[in-house]
Amino acid sequence: EYEMYPGGTKLEDAADSVNAETTICLQKYSTIKTREWIAQNWQRPTEVLRPYGIKGTDEFLQRLSELTGKPIPEELTAERGRAVDAMTDSHAWLHGKKFAIYGDPDLIWGVVNFLLEMGAEPVHIVCNNGDEEFKAELDAVLQATPYGQGATVWIKKDLWHLRSLLFTEPVDFFVGNSYGKYLWRDTHTPIVHIGYPIFDRHHLHRYSTLGYDGVINMLNWVVNRILDELDRNTIIPAKTDISYDLIR
Repeated sequence: EYEMYPGGTKLEDAADSVNAETTICLQKYSTIKTREWIAQNWQRPTEVLRPYGIKGTDEFLQRLSELTGKPIPEELTAERGRAVDAMTDSHAWLHGKKFAIYGDPDLIWGVVNFLLEMGAEPVHIVCNNGDEEFKAELDAVLQATPYGQGATVWIKKDLWHLRSLLFTEPVDFFVGNSYGKYLWRDTHTPIVHIGYPIFDRHHLHRYSTLGYDGVINMLNWVVNRILDELDRNTIIPAKTDISYDLIR
């Protein structure tokens, strides 16, 4: 028998979600109306838990464990160990690197928190559809770590604004979707493709940025962009290839 969508939640279970102890939203700023609707129509509480980076994923799983009374599965503990091991391996390459980030509020939140965990330094954070609440929340995160002291959160600004910033206050890399390709061309600042939409690279949308696997994916994209640029800048024989190494 053909099943278009194998597995999944049964319709009766979905209908019973109105009686849930709480509804967990994985994003904050894109679910404002959803949470308001649940509160008004279901008369049930909601929570925002954002499983980005190690800390965010830890908090998400710990809360699920509290709500369900079930322990965190061993396979997720092992997955966490692999993510921490990968971060330790690559930490030296990201530490102290300066980044610009742009995108939607919830994605920016995740990317910034991941970069801070790696000791990278967000500098320009541009969010066209961010509001004052988002800015205040992210500013608090940035000010709580030495790696965020040089950051500025720009709301209601676009990529033209970021283009000016990349010229006047250059950074090492910037993170965003395909529209940043023109900033890469104009400013020669290398781009790390994370976000939506991504038109000019294939299959990146298939890889999660959430959870411990998301940590490894984002780390993979960022650190290998750094190594790509290192190779590109040390490729001339007998001139710049003193650091053109086989092993990184």
